[in-house]
Amino acid sequence: MGARVAVAGASGYAGGELLRLLAGHPDLEIGPLTAGSSAGTPVTAVHPQLTGAAGLDGAVFAGTDPEALAGADLLFMALPHGESAKLAAGLPAQLKMVDLGADFRLADAAAWTRYYPTPHAGHWTYGLPELPGARAMIQASATVASPGCYATASILALAPLLAAGLADPADIVIVAASGTSGAGRSPRPDLLATEVMGSMSAYQVGGTHRHTPEIEQALFNAERAAQPVTLSFTPTLAPMSRGILATCTARSAATVGELRGALAAAYDHEPFVHLLPEGRWPATAATLGSNAAHLQVAADEHAGRAVVVCALDNLVKGAAGQAIQNANLMLGLPEGAGLTKSGVAP
Repeated sequence: MGARVAVAGASGYAGGELLRLLAGHPDLEIGPLTAGSSAGTPVTAVHPQLTGAAGLDGAVFAGTDPEALAGADLLFMALPHGESAKLAAGLPAQLKMVDLGADFRLADAAAWTRYYPTPHAGHWTYGLPELPGARAMIQASATVASPGCYATASILALAPLLAAGLADPADIVIVAASGTSGAGRSPRPDLLATEVMGSMSAYQVGGTHRHTPEIEQALFNAERAAQPVTLSFTPTLAPMSRGILATCTARSAATVGELRGALAAAYDHEPFVHLLPEGRWPATAATLGSNAAHLQVAADEHAGRAVVVCALDNLVKGAAGQAIQNANLMLGLPEGAGLTKSGVAP
């Protein structure tokens, strides 16, 4: 038998994706599965797509009992922001944990306070393995904070350019579209099919989205010159269930060859991040169901800007898949175990 893993918050969209991937993982055994309002409900009643999945037929969600979760080798927390910190405080210090929420992503308490209503709980190792030096830190950590979905796409697009000195850290603009699953499973009028179908809308405009300080923090850490990073981030809601398409621009005098060279140097040996051939642009459909991120870059000579577009599945590389990638590293398993680079189409 493999390592035994538990999932807290397993009834949500990210939790369901975790269960789908864990059911096919060759080295992990599914342990306790907890949910709030769904406690006592069969897993496949909430996630019918998991009918017949190994270890899940007949499984029932339990209440969130720290004592039951403490017996696992590793715990995934797929909880609403603010709840992971409360749960973690009641668990043994030696328990390995991967948090899919925001509770432990920010090192700066002041930045946390500006964007979140709960007290700052501290900072865990930031779990984006493709960042320089991140793998060794993740492997050595018992607690890892997985990045947000918008943040993953934006950081992968821009970090190599900043590290190479090819982009101005004080002039970054990101406009990103997300599928509706990024908003979670709780019912909201603005997420009704009749409101979303055939329409795109912006939200939390003007630097108010919570991923803003997370992206700035990671890009600042990626910079060699360590100049302040300032970005304007505008999220939009797209009429699709899943996917992220982030268009990231920064003031730059670099040629397209220099930009491609920086991205290629960063990702040519990465299993899940792919710089597409020139002329091919990322599309969310191509990454659906996979742990892959697709990138393409252009040099806008007219505006003097670098333009990097990144597509990924917000529930996989942007959430559950990345969490498993981190868990694999923490448990000494092959990093890609249980994950796929290939999307599902059409």
